[in-house]
Amino acid sequence: MIKISLPDTATKVIKILKENGFECWAVGGCIRDLLLSRDTKGWDFTTNAAPEEIQKIFLDSFYDNKFGTVGIALKNLKKQFPNLEINDENEIYEITTFRSEKGYSDRRHPDKVTWGKTIEEDLKRRDFTINAIAVTLKNDQYVISDQFGGQDDLEKKIIRAVGDPHERFSEDALRLMRAIRFASQLGFTISEQTINAIKQNAKLIQNISWERIRDELLKILGSSYPYEGFVFLKNTNLLKEILPELEACFGIEQKSPGRHHLYDVGTHSFLSLKNCPSSDPITRLATLLHDIGKVKQWKKLPSGTITFYNHEVVGARMVKTIADRLSLSNEQKDKLWTLVRWHQFSVDEHQTDSAIRRFIKRVGVQRIGDMIDLRIGDRLGGGLQTATSWRLKLYMKKISDVQKHTPSVKDLKVNGRDVMKVLNIKPGPKVGEILGELFKEILKDPTKNEKDYLLGRILSLFPEN
Repeated sequence: MIKISLPDTATKVIKILKENGFECWAVGGCIRDLLLSRDTKGWDFTTNAAPEEIQKIFLDSFYDNKFGTVGIALKNLKKQFPNLEINDENEIYEITTFRSEKGYSDRRHPDKVTWGKTIEEDLKRRDFTINAIAVTLKNDQYVISDQFGGQDDLEKKIIRAVGDPHERFSEDALRLMRAIRFASQLGFTISEQTINAIKQNAKLIQNISWERIRDELLKILGSSYPYEGFVFLKNTNLLKEILPELEACFGIEQKSPGRHHLYDVGTHSFLSLKNCPSSDPITRLATLLHDIGKVKQWKKLPSGTITFYNHEVVGARMVKTIADRLSLSNEQKDKLWTLVRWHQFSVDEHQTDSAIRRFIKRVGVQRIGDMIDLRIGDRLGGGLQTATSWRLKLYMKKISDVQKHTPSVKDLKVNGRDVMKVLNIKPGPKVGEILGELFKEILKDPTKNEKDYLLGRILSLFPEN
């Protein structure tokens, strides 16, 4: 007997299958999270009922794969059992028949699935002990099956493979990253045997699609412990497989006369991630990759000073390649490129409003906060003791002030009618183009926004019209 309580809907699924003469166990991440007092969603179950038998019991369920998984939409479960309390009708429960698996020629999916007969047989094929805990009902009491010590590992905060870790990773190479992702999300360590197996099997990740790798990578970046996750990735040789551009940053020295940096580029990049205040995965990724261009731009002057001129330009090109490799969305690609390309922005206290406006236009109003977060991570990751300098604070205030008074084309002292009259042209795209050119000029020098001056500029800029 254990002191654990499942949601009414999960309990109902177990009871229904048992009432029809079958075993049913709630299993996997939902049990792990329940034991950790974390939010649970998307409950998974395993049973000795075949998919066809499950579908006879649960009306409007769906089954369209070879792995024995039947999906049940809670809104349909509610229709079948009207008195059932349901919090989210859009949630999907999955019920999978006990199974054993053989052959993983693609290092991801089993070549052959055989329906199993016992929960023990089913649990031994799972990835990690904390995900191989199952709960069922016996005599209206919750009981647990934990043959691999998952509860103990939860208590000790350890990620440990079920059985032989080499076998688990050779079956599904994505588990190499999943182990690290779980450690990053939960704040766990990884057992020595499991971590060594990840290191020895790191090259197997090459069998996994970049879309799958991307998903795990972004989950690590969005976790509570992204820095620790990337330390695991580096120490297990996975980093060189998925982000070789970042791996190459380690050993690239920065410490030199006149420079505040204390660490090599790779260490600085990791520490920048650690200190980045943003929780957004793409902002964190940009912070991690912002200096990758330094590898190609490293130069040591006769004075001993190390320089990295134009590393942000080179780095921006490199992150485009990385973004394509990871199949990031267009929005994610653009954001990543923008943050890396313009992260070297100057915070000189003498900058004009027009310079501030150019910065806002390059970065985009919606990404200014992300850029500041990157700069904070960059500062602290470089060994500075404060998140912001007085110059950065002043710069942020200037950005705020300029945004409140940012001009638009409508603020020009001339309009489309003036353009058409001066040049004797009809309405069309040319009018907007001319106004755009005038607007660029007054952004650089707002004092030029005078009607007589602008009318003269129309003629001087477009004399042939």
